[in-house]
Amino acid sequence: MAIEIIATGRAVPPNKVTNEDLAERIDTTDEWIRSHTGIGARHVAASGIACSDLSLEAAREALNAAAQGGKGSPEELAQSLDLIILGTTTPDYLGVPPTACLVQDKLGAKNAGALDIAAACTGFIYGLELAAAFLMVNKDRKRALVIGTDVLSRIVNWDDRGTAVLFGDGSGAVLIEKTDAPAGGPGGRGLVRTILKADGSGAESLIIRQGGSRNPFKAGDVVAIPPYLEMNGHAVYTFAVKALTGIIERLLKEEGITIGDVARIIPHQANARIVQAAGKRLGIPEDKFFLNIEEYANTSAASIPIALDELNRAGKLKKGDLLMTVGFGGGLTYGGNLIIW
Repeated sequence: MAIEIIATGRAVPPNKVTNEDLAERIDTTDEWIRSHTGIGARHVAASGIACSDLSLEAAREALNAAAQGGKGSPEELAQSLDLIILGTTTPDYLGVPPTACLVQDKLGAKNAGALDIAAACTGFIYGLELAAAFLMVNKDRKRALVIGTDVLSRIVNWDDRGTAVLFGDGSGAVLIEKTDAPAGGPGGRGLVRTILKADGSGAESLIIRQGGSRNPFKAGDVVAIPPYLEMNGHAVYTFAVKALTGIIERLLKEEGITIGDVARIIPHQANARIVQAAGKRLGIPEDKFFLNIEEYANTSAASIPIALDELNRAGKLKKGDLLMTVGFGGGLTYGGNLIIW
């Protein structure tokens, strides 16, 4: 049996903030941002739009796409879901209720379990493997929805040049289904192999220090600065290049394939320079990687499913293409998937 991606969807806020827009607020330039990151713009959610709103829109896009492919109506597909997994660092609420439950209710997925996972930018990679395992251990389970969503504009210090230029908001979703197709080899389909890794020794390289059980808000506290994401850029860059090269090498070795067998590598869109450095170390042509960071910046858990949907809807993925996802994020987490389209 195979776990196949049968539909994709994405939701990106219409409000586009260019590098020139940021240069009016902080000490930066379009040239500096592009040369250091490859980013040209980012999309920012309007006030009142939360993680569940973007997640719901991306989920509906995926269900509508599946319906157009003859899988049933969107309503029938929603009710056929066995599980909804939402990877996010920016849930609607602090832990309770899980944002996935809000999506489950609004989607009308009455028969689905729902949970959030906190694997930061690697959330979609983790979520895809967890959802696949959930489907495979029970013969009666058939479909799951995996969503990656982040509204990073709410946790970014817009006065800090080191982080403000890097992040954007968005959501991506995939509908996966257990089918009778073979899972790998000639004629295989779907998710073939996943590697999930973590290195907690680097936890403070990406961190929000306030608001959790370690540093809770107390009665009478004056919050002069909201809880913001703090990042050690040099440490993250060094870790990320090593993580990407290591995951790519392991996926190739464990599957017994070469980079020539891979149609596309879809990396987490954090910084174009990280991807270029990893590719150079491994001797991989730059055009093997799909990058859309210039338009969206770093959307954390949403970046890989947004890229998948963009490629899919543009007709750039062919049946049988071998795809590789690779990512890294806070935790520190990292990993990758091999998928036969």
